[in-house]
Amino acid sequence: MTTAAEQSGLLVRGLTTTFDTARGTAIAAADIDLDVAPGEVVGLVGESGSGKSVTLRSIMRLVREPGKVRGRVEWNGRDLIGMPAEDLRRLRGSEIAMIFQEPMTALNPVLPVGLQIDENLKAHTDLGRKARQARAIELMTIVGIPSPETRLKEYPHQFSGGMRQRAMIAIALACSPKLLLADEPTTALDVTIQDQILKLLLDLRDRLQMSVVLVTHDLGVVAQTCDRMAVMYAGRIVETGTVPEVFATPHHPYTRGLLGSVPNADAPRTLLRSIDGTPPNLTDLPAGCAFHPRCAFATDLCRRERPPLETFGPGRAAACFHHQQVARAEALV
Repeated sequence: MTTAAEQSGLLVRGLTTTFDTARGTAIAAADIDLDVAPGEVVGLVGESGSGKSVTLRSIMRLVREPGKVRGRVEWNGRDLIGMPAEDLRRLRGSEIAMIFQEPMTALNPVLPVGLQIDENLKAHTDLGRKARQARAIELMTIVGIPSPETRLKEYPHQFSGGMRQRAMIAIALACSPKLLLADEPTTALDVTIQDQILKLLLDLRDRLQMSVVLVTHDLGVVAQTCDRMAVMYAGRIVETGTVPEVFATPHHPYTRGLLGSVPNADAPRTLLRSIDGTPPNLTDLPAGCAFHPRCAFATDLCRRERPPLETFGPGRAAACFHHQQVARAEALV
């Protein structure tokens, strides 16, 4: 029987992405389960290399050989993994849009920025030439690019890094998508523009019931923007929950370490906690729990077996055999 969540919004089940390399098979994302309801903002959090960007690209079917993607991805009940390429092409940019992490490589260097916005509008709307130009100017203004009439004629190399990121956001928002996959959308922006962009995304979420999957390493952005969050480590989701719940009581040692590394404004003299060690090699993951070499709570069980993502409350789950002990330890800090 199909549930309401499976009929509307984004549903991901068992999404796994691997890459064949000279050193073996790299498991970039493994058994990803993710639900995003209409109008919901879900944050994907983790260190670089944890699989966040690959997960977004896998959802959009943008992973090319030697990458292999398997699993189930549905958008409003439609199968994106098995969808014909032409149907998926019509869906991208209209209903589903993506903000890429590196605008200099995502933008076409030989086309003016205005033409790249116009391409999207021409492909997915019935607007005439003048209406498309007016819409492009409106989008450039919304994302904070000054003198939009002039900048539309310029090329990506004539924009600063922050300006290129804003142009990329304008292209993604051109057709008012219903699902936005945002890969570090505010990384290159100063705090003022970052705040404006985040407020814009939330405003579009409210007006259009737009769903957002936001990849970020900035927990401040997560606190300001997201309803729920999923923490990723070594290609797997290790903890999920609402933002207030996860921030208040993390149940995975990795989440605890991430939160402990952020300064607390209410307690300026509190020592910051760090996570010892480095992320594992994706072609040679350790046996058992991938986090156990860096974990103070690890036992022989963690070294032998991989913990499943276990549900322990409404909307809460953690992939840790000792998650209750981790939560109690957090409460004592």
